[in-house]
Parts: sequence; structure tokens; C-alpha cells
Amino acid sequence: MSQEAMNPQTARKLLEVGEAFRIPGPFFSYEEIKMGNVNHTYKVNYIRDDGTGMAKVKSYLVQRVNTYAFQRPVELMKNIDGVTGHIRQKHPGAQYLHFHHTQDGCNYLFDEDGFWRLSNYVPSVTYDSCDDLGVVRSAGEAFGSFQMMLSDFDASSLYYTIPDFHNTRKRYAKLREDMESDPCGRVGAVKAELDWLLSVEERACALTDLYERGELPLRVTHNDTKINNVLFDEETRKALVVIDLDTVMPGLVGHDFGDAIRFAANFVEEDSPRADKAGVNLNVYWAFAEGFLKETAATLTPREVETLGLSCFALACELATRFLDDYIVGDKYFKIKNAEHNLVRTRCQIALAKDMLLKMDAMNAIVMDCYNRYR
Repeated sequence: MSQEAMNPQTARKLLEVGEAFRIPGPFFSYEEIKMGNVNHTYKVNYIRDDGTGMAKVKSYLVQRVNTYAFQRPVELMKNIDGVTGHIRQKHPGAQYLHFHHTQDGCNYLFDEDGFWRLSNYVPSVTYDSCDDLGVVRSAGEAFGSFQMMLSDFDASSLYYTIPDFHNTRKRYAKLREDMESDPCGRVGAVKAELDWLLSVEERACALTDLYERGELPLRVTHNDTKINNVLFDEETRKALVVIDLDTVMPGLVGHDFGDAIRFAANFVEEDSPRADKAGVNLNVYWAFAEGFLKETAATLTPREVETLGLSCFALACELATRFLDDYIVGDKYFKIKNAEHNLVRTRCQIALAKDMLLKMDAMNAIVMDCYNRYR
């Protein structure tokens, strides 16, 4: 974006934010980054004189956080400060997102124009999906490394910015409640989907139950382990850093592993109308598991390892209950493109979960193979 194309009011605001976070000028330019559906993000460029007489550009990311989507933004940023500070202290050579602080020591700015934050800019590329198993393996390494670096962090010290986010029992309880009330008269049309999800409730809720019994440890989890939340080197296609730390909070390692597989290893997109084509691609599953366990094997308990395959099934079922519940109550949570969108999503996740059950022995064998090689 040229300086002539900049909106003066936006540029002035971004300059004010930069000054609050003590970024030395001069301010040069900005460009809005359209990736992401929640926060407003800008790449902001400053001129730097390195002493050679040749001016260079130093870039940062400025975001205005959507406080409707994230209603506890201060707690969210305190979580981010805790985990990034831990990584900086315990793993000084690691690359991570660094959020700058104001004069008052806050990693956020709350003013009349919104809730702002500023972080380092990492030149990179992202992938919404990828058939390159090397990229998938590298994504697994990145999320695994994130887990490993925080394996000695006290997860209980973090805020639950989204309470009961992966409490599958409560997701099922809400589905049953809304099924009974049937506010939009839609339950009769989804009896097959409801019957199947309720038939596997006990197995789908196994992770939640194991945690409640004290058999799985609480860990720091990312909770949005899609491949597009990893930045990659454009030339080598190697992972550089995990981004989008807004949902970092206490959870189970299976939440991150299972959600990553649910998203990356499905043969089709999660809202594909061809549910008959949905299923887990074991090649992608193996590549991600290999990368993830290469980094985490030494930090995981045997019980956690045993449940990684099951976690994929649990997360697919959990999301199916959420999609179906949203359809039943009138599509209030997820954005939809048409009246059947949430139902299409539900059917695709159910088909994926069914395929996972058929392949569970193979999925468990892959995990154990990787674990035994890297522990």
C-alpha cells in the first residue's frame, strides 16, 4: 500500500498505538491484512537507520481485538504474556510471538477506539490446507514444540477465557436440552444425526471423563491447531512459529492433537456437502503424528499417548454436537452461508468420526510407532 492510499485517520491511530507501545519512529506506512475473520490486523512499517546511511524498514503487526468474540480480553492477554514469557525465559533460542508492552507494563492498550496489541512481524507464508506431507509433519513439529516448551508451565495459573470449551459432557448436555425444547421445530428432520451422536456419547466423552478421574494431566493448550495457525518459511516450507494465541488456556494434549487431525487429515473440508467422501487420511495423520510426537514424546504420560487416537474421534464428535445444536437453535453461533450449512457440517463431522472408528486400530498403531521411536 502506498502512502497516498493510506487512510489518514487509520494511519494516525496506528501511529498512536505504536507510540503507546514505545516503537521508535518514524512511521512509514501500513497495510491491512485480510487473513482472519475475527480481529482487525495491520502490518505497520517504520523506517530504521542502521548506521550505514541506508534506510531499512522494520515491520510490526498491530491488531484491534474483537471484544465481542473475546469478551475477556485482559485475561486473554495475561495468558499470552504468561506463556510467551515462559518460552522467552526457558527457551531463549526459540522463535515465538513477542507482544510489546506499554510504559505501564501492559501487553495491551485499551482506549476509546478499542483494545489493541502490537507484536513482531515474521516474514512467512501460511497454508489453509496442504497435500505436502513435509509441511504437515513440520506443522506437527511446531504444535508439538509449543507443547514441549510449556510442559513445565503451571496450566492451572491460566484463565479459562472460554469456560468449558472442550467439556464434551456439557456439549452433549446442551444438545439434549435443546433437542427437548426444539425451539425452531428442526429436531424431526435430524433424528438420524441425533441418534448416532447419542449412541457414541460415552466414547466421545472419554477424554473429559478421564480428566475428571485424574488420569490425564492438565496442560497449556493452543485450542486452535489448524495448519493456517503456523507460519512457514516461504523457501524451505519449514515451520517458523505458532500464531493466534487467543485461545491458549488449560486443556488436554488430546484437544490440540485431535483438533489438528480433525481439520488437516479429513479428505474433504469440514463443510463439504459430500459427506460420503469424508474420512481420515492416514498418510496425513501419520505425518502430523510423527512431527508432533518427535517433539512431545519425552514429555507425555503413557495414558496421554494411549488416548491420542481416541482424541481425534472425541473432537470430531464434539464439533458435530456443536454444529447440530446450533442448527437446532437457529444458527446463532457459527456463521452460515445457507440454511443447511450447519447441518452439512454436522453430517461431514459424523462421517469423519465414523471412519475414525473403523481406522482406530491403525491410528493407535501409528501413534505408538512414533512414540516408541522418539521417547
